[in-house]
Amino acid sequence: MFSKNLKELRKSRSMTQTELAKLVGVDQRTVSGWETGVSEPSYAILAKLCEIFEETFDGLLS
Repeated sequence: MFSKNLKELRKSRSMTQTELAKLVGVDQRTVSGWETGVSEPSYAILAKLCEIFEETFDGLLS
């Protein structure tokens, strides 16, 4: 599940939601929404997240 994977990846790098938000150019509340399953990122942001966490789309989404 994307929301759980994102939160685990972020925490494994000792990164705050605010730090991740700055890296991908969104507000911290947006990252919070992704991690709680309220919303999902665009394809472009998803690609940035894959780069940041050195993860594949499949790895991040499944």
